Amino acid sequence: MKLLRIYTDEAAYFGDHKLYAVIATRARDAHLAGATVLRAMVGFGRSSHVHRRHVLENDQSMVIEIVDTEARVRAFVETLTDLPEAGLITLETVEVLS
Repeated sequence: MKLLRIYTDEAAYFGDHKLYAVIATRARDAHLAGATVLRAMVGFGRSSHVHRRHVLENDQSMVIEIVDTEARVRAFVETLTDLPEAGLITLETVEVLS
């Protein structure tokens, strides 16, 4: 099994929808084994901009984790090409215990 991680931020949108919600919905619609969206307390990426919760705005880093077979997650990544704000995408091998 493979673990797909997609790093983005809470302020990223696709149209009128939060990007992380669009990706999670697409994963469900693709019948992937499961997806979880996690909010980071603090994070930064290539730009070194620190994302964190502010009093008046939400600008936290978000991570979407998806577990399924390698073929299915690679095919899913191909469906995300229209989401340029998705950010870093990683893939690693995991052992599913239950």
